[in-house]
Amino acid sequence: MEVIQHNILEENQGERIDKVVSQLNKDWSRSQVQQWIKEGHIKVNEEAVKPNFKCPLNAVITVSIPEPEELDVEPEDLNLDIAYEDGDVIVVNKPKGMVVHPAPGHYSGTMVNGLMHHCKDLSGINGVLRPGIVHRIDKDTSGLLMVAKNDMAHEHLVNQLVDKSVTRKYTAIVHGLIPHEYGTIDAPIGRDPKDRQSMAVVDNGKQAVTHFKVLDRYKDFTLVECELETGRTHQIRVHMKYIGFPLAGDPKYGPRKTLSIEGQALHAGVLGFVHPRTEEYMEFHAELPEEFTKLVKHLENNR
Repeated sequence: MEVIQHNILEENQGERIDKVVSQLNKDWSRSQVQQWIKEGHIKVNEEAVKPNFKCPLNAVITVSIPEPEELDVEPEDLNLDIAYEDGDVIVVNKPKGMVVHPAPGHYSGTMVNGLMHHCKDLSGINGVLRPGIVHRIDKDTSGLLMVAKNDMAHEHLVNQLVDKSVTRKYTAIVHGLIPHEYGTIDAPIGRDPKDRQSMAVVDNGKQAVTHFKVLDRYKDFTLVECELETGRTHQIRVHMKYIGFPLAGDPKYGPRKTLSIEGQALHAGVLGFVHPRTEEYMEFHAELPEEFTKLVKHLENNR
């Protein structure tokens, strides 16, 4: 394990430790440094600190660079639907039913398993089980995801998510008839105190903003487009339930009596971001999957 020490100079006095350390080596992204701090690999005067720790003058930073972990994710040929790929970024159109990354109970058949087969160069910021993963969508949500091939791209894309500059539009079918054409839901989301496996609108939650517009209305359902301003876990599913229009087919947040589909009717159809190297805005569109299209036609025929 390589160990590097650095004295806090006057020019860095009062700055955050994660910012100071990330400036020591151009190959260290700030996200990577923050992970090292959380894992105890970076200390100030031999004491563990948090990423927002303000550096005092003449203190000694010790960086113990961990040995890179071998990826223990098995590559699998899953015939991924690649919407775009270059040396920095991959855009994947994930099918419904596929888990994004390995987790307890899902160590194979995930999008990451497929990515490991498709290419070997993925960013390591999120560790061995989530290489390249910048953001996620739920198992039963289909649609577009951006994946980083290196740490520079990862950091750049994550910063865009933090700045709320990434375009993410979803098509959804919800229960009930929404009376107005447009709306914005601004309600904080956190763990449901009554069910720790679920999310809910709670007072001490993180800010969450969803914009929606009505695309069509049927007998008992509404077709909507939801645009994310933030990206909280289950955000669209929780927000639409919160205003009284839960997603059709949603086993966690929807009613028991719903459309006969497996999982929520939700598709991430539009994804736009600034390319981390060329600085050009790119936008991708994924057509509704066949099951979703058939569902819409069924509702159209039974207005």
